[in-house]
Amino acid sequence: MNFTRGLKDGLPIALGYMPVAFAYAIRAIGQGFPAWFPILISATNFTGTGQVAGTDLIAAGANVGLLLATMLIINIRYALMSVSIAQKLEPDFPLWKRAVVSFGVTDENYAVAVRQPKKLTFSYLMGLMSCSYVGWLGGTVLGAALSALLGTLLSGETGAQYYAMIMNAFSISLYAMFVAIIIPPARDDRRVLLLLAATIALSCVFYFVPALKALPSGVNIIVCSVLCTVIISLLFPRKEEEDDAEAASAAAGDADAGGKDGKGGER
Repeated sequence: MNFTRGLKDGLPIALGYMPVAFAYAIRAIGQGFPAWFPILISATNFTGTGQVAGTDLIAAGANVGLLLATMLIINIRYALMSVSIAQKLEPDFPLWKRAVVSFGVTDENYAVAVRQPKKLTFSYLMGLMSCSYVGWLGGTVLGAALSALLGTLLSGETGAQYYAMIMNAFSISLYAMFVAIIIPPARDDRRVLLLLAATIALSCVFYFVPALKALPSGVNIIVCSVLCTVIISLLFPRKEEEDDAEAASAAAGDADAGGKDGKGGER
């Protein structure tokens, strides 16, 4: 569980983050922000959904209170992930190391780290998280640089029209990313599918009902996220037996992988 092993495990995550971060930068600049803005946000934050939602709220002129509330709702899951990872840390893990590692807790990093059969070391987590972070920040820089370059090349009224068309085309990749994230779990778990359907339905209500549409931007995100999650959780609670079965399945997969590695080493 060393730094090199962490880099190796983080490389696929970094490659997956780059196009998403690229799309985020394109979207941010398309909303009128300067090229340095998405780079600064990605450098100081490490949350794709939170950054997109936060940038949209800032572009819409939302107040600080609404922005903070939305970020809390969207990112509260990282606190639970951090608690889970803390149970797998090696014994000698001081507070300052925990603070450093906490910045790199993302959905993908958590999924990789929590499946490791051994105790997590600081060097391994730094390799895993720094690799994925570089991918995220690098994708943002590339997206911002391309946007700035196109803005310079496509000057004038006609060029501005082509620039807007290109930026809109790039922005589609962001929606494709969200579809790629939600479809697999929705296909495998009926509760996720119901949550998705309920959230979409409630979002449509906020969009088409004039009184609700007039509410400050971001309120619909908070209400849809909290209300739909609570309702689905109460109607279809997750049983402990299911968690135990998933944990056993993950452990069996790790054991099989370890056995195959051992046989490969004997060869």
